[in-house]
Amino acid sequence: MTHPNPSNEVAETSTSASESVPSQELTHQRIVVLDFGSQYAQLIARRVREQNVYCQILRHDIKAERLAEIAPKGIILSGGPASVYEDGAPRCDPELFKLGIPVLGICYGMQLTCEALGGKVDNTPCREYGPATCEINEHSGIFQGLPDSMDVWMSHGDQVSSISEAFEPIGKTGTCPYAAIRHRELPVFGLQFHPEVTHTPMGGQLLRNFVIGVCGCDPTWDMGDFAEATIEMMRRQIGNHRVICGLSGGVDSSVVAALLYKAIGPQLSCILVDNGLLRKGEREMVVREFSDHFKTDLHVVEGEKPFLETLAGISEPQEKRRRIGHAFIDCFKDEADKIQDAHFLAQGTLYPDVIESGADPDGPAATIKLHHNVGGLPEELGFELIEPLRDLFKDEVRRLGIELGLPESLVWRHPFPGPGLAVRCLGEITSDRLAVLREADSIVVEEIQKAGLYRETSQSFAVLLPVQSVGVMGDARTYENAIAIRSVNTNDFMTADWSRLPYDLLAKMSSRIINEVKGVNRVCYDISSKPPATIEWE
Repeated sequence: MTHPNPSNEVAETSTSASESVPSQELTHQRIVVLDFGSQYAQLIARRVREQNVYCQILRHDIKAERLAEIAPKGIILSGGPASVYEDGAPRCDPELFKLGIPVLGICYGMQLTCEALGGKVDNTPCREYGPATCEINEHSGIFQGLPDSMDVWMSHGDQVSSISEAFEPIGKTGTCPYAAIRHRELPVFGLQFHPEVTHTPMGGQLLRNFVIGVCGCDPTWDMGDFAEATIEMMRRQIGNHRVICGLSGGVDSSVVAALLYKAIGPQLSCILVDNGLLRKGEREMVVREFSDHFKTDLHVVEGEKPFLETLAGISEPQEKRRRIGHAFIDCFKDEADKIQDAHFLAQGTLYPDVIESGADPDGPAATIKLHHNVGGLPEELGFELIEPLRDLFKDEVRRLGIELGLPESLVWRHPFPGPGLAVRCLGEITSDRLAVLREADSIVVEEIQKAGLYRETSQSFAVLLPVQSVGVMGDARTYENAIAIRSVNTNDFMTADWSRLPYDLLAKMSSRIINEVKGVNRVCYDISSKPPATIEWE
C-alpha cells in the first residue's frame, strides 16, 4: 500500500498481524547488524542477504537478553562516525560477548569490541581513507580461502592501538597493525576495513566465510520459498475475511496485491485514491492492470478536490506529508466503509521504510522522514495490518514480483512516493503547478525509455522548484519556472548515486521540457548522491 502515514506513531495491531511476516520458519537463521550510525549499515545487511541468509538491522544498545530471545546465528557490529573514547559515544551491551554467538566488529564495531574486551583505541596520525592492502597471516575462519594479501577499503581516523592477550592479529596494513583480529577462545572477530563496500573486492567472500563458515547458517533465504511461505501464512491468518489493499500502480503495492490474490483470490478488494497527485496516465494504468490482469474488485476514489484544499498554502515538507496522510485516511475510510466484512488492511511497507521511519522498536531509532507506509491507518478504522514486504529491500521485492509472474513493465517500474507529486512540487501545491510538473515528468520518463536506459536507472523524475528565473524566448523576456531532473542508480534505495546520463539525452530532455511545457524556461540536473541527499527532494 502506498499511503502517507500522518504521524511518527506506530499503530497498535494484534500480535498475529505484526508478527505474521517474517515467520520463524523463514528467519530462524538470521544475522543481526547492530547499527552505530554507519552509512553502510544497510549495505552490510544487503551483502549478508546476498549470501541467501536473512539479515536484520537492530539498535546498537539492544540488551543482551533481547538478543538471546531473538537468537541470531551471528552478530555484526557496524561502523560509525563517533570515537569510542568520547563521552556519550554509542556502545553495545558488553554482555552480548558472553552469549556464545559469533560476533564480527567492523571499523567502529571492531574498536568497540577491543575496548570492551581489554584493548585500547586511540586517535592516530596514520589515518587511512581509501584503498589499502591488507596482509593476511591466517587462512582460516573469516579468511578461509582468501589470498595472502587483498585490496580493502579503509575509512577511519581512530584505530586499535593495543589488544588484550585474549586476541591475536590476523591481518595488517602498512599503517594499521591490527587491521584484522580474532579472539583466541570466543567466536569474535574484528576488521578495521569495510568488507561490505565494492572497493573491497573480496569482501563478499569474507562475509560469506563469517555467515556460512563461522556462524553455520544455511543459505536458504530464497524468494521462491519466501513467496510460498508468505502466501500460506496469509491464507492461515486471513481465513474467510476480506482484505483491502491500497493501490498506487507501483511495484510494492502490485507485489502485495499479487501475493494476496494468490492467497485469497476473490476475498481481495483494492482501493485507488486518485488524489490529484498522480503521474500522467497513472490512474488509467492502474485501472487497466488491476481490472484486466488481476481481475480484482477495484474501487477508484475521486479525491483531488479535498487533497488540494488541505494542501493550499502549505510548503513545509513534513506538513505536506501529514496533511496528505489525514486526507488519505478520510477518503480511504469513506470507501472502505462500503466494503463489507473487511477485516484486514494490506500495505506495501518495505524494510527501508521501517528503518528510516524508526518504526521498529528494536531497530535504529532516528527518524529521517515520515514514511507513507509505516504504522498503518489509525486504530479507529478497526483494521488488522498485513505487511508481507516489510522485511524486504526494493530489489528483493522486484525478484519476488518476477517469481509471482508479474509483467516486467510492472516489476521494473520506477518507484513513486506515497505523497505523490506533492514531494516533487517544492513550495505551494496548486493544480496549475502540478500540471507543469506532470508534463515535465512525463517527458523525462519517456526520453529515458527511448534511450533504453529505463532498466539501467533506478529512479528518474522531474522536480518543480519553488523559484523562477529570467529567460529569453522568442526575443521576449520571460520569468518562469525551473525544473530539476533527478536520476539515480541504486540496488537497495538506502544509498544511491546520480546517473551519468549522456549529455545528448539531457539536452533533449531540456529542449523538450522548455519547448513543450508552458511556464518553464530553465532545466537543471541533480548530481547529488544519497547520502548526504535523499532521492526525493522532500
